[in-house]
Amino acid sequence: MDLSVTGPKIYFEIPILGGIKITQTTVSLLVVTILLITLSYFLTRKLTKRPGRMQVVVEKLVTMLYNLVEDTMGKHNLKFAPYIGTLFLCSIFGTLIGMTQIFRSTTADLSVTLAWALVTTGLVWYHNIKNFGFLAWLKGFTEPIVVMTPMNIVSEIAQPISMAFRHFGNVAGGSVLTALIYAALAALSNLLFSWLPEVIATVMPPIFQAGIPAFLSIYFDLFSGFVQALVFSLLTMVYVGGACPPPAEENPSAKAE
Repeated sequence: MDLSVTGPKIYFEIPILGGIKITQTTVSLLVVTILLITLSYFLTRKLTKRPGRMQVVVEKLVTMLYNLVEDTMGKHNLKFAPYIGTLFLCSIFGTLIGMTQIFRSTTADLSVTLAWALVTTGLVWYHNIKNFGFLAWLKGFTEPIVVMTPMNIVSEIAQPISMAFRHFGNVAGGSVLTALIYAALAALSNLLFSWLPEVIATVMPPIFQAGIPAFLSIYFDLFSGFVQALVFSLLTMVYVGGACPPPAEENPSAKAE
């Protein structure tokens, strides 16, 4: 197993706009995008009033997504469900694609998770300004007291950074740890069976690599990848939902004021 701690490999560079580098992550993102578009097409092209098993499963998953968004952000924010679902699916598939050993996990690249976090932060700022006004948004940095302004500014900047590093760190760290253990098990196999004739040792696979890396991959790629995708989506819902309160007619406290 190849182990690289220097980031994704650069395949080639397009000589426009100062040079656009096409990396492993770029290719993986393209593959994930094509895969999700293809799945969306085949899962929705034959919708009927009397659904089959696959349609029932898909409708159930979509209903679960909308229920989660409604419970977390409120019914008035259901318009964000497609965005949340896209984030979740891109994260899950971006992590799982690394299990192929052909493509690199997109979530193991900080630029990807940071881009998602910056989009979320942009949505939060836009809706804060839209719903409360620019001056009220600026005034929010001085609350609860003016001396807290520097801390509030740092907190606002740290929000997308913490979201990005949490997701990236868990996936990238798991990949590095799995690769190190995989290499160590190969070295252990070679050490213990070095007494065998060279012809046999050459064709004999490293037996200690069987099983353990697979369990690690199940944990870091499947379980941890799912958890990180869910956490990232939940944080996005909380932050964006906080910037989009219910309309005055739906908010009893607003009526009282």
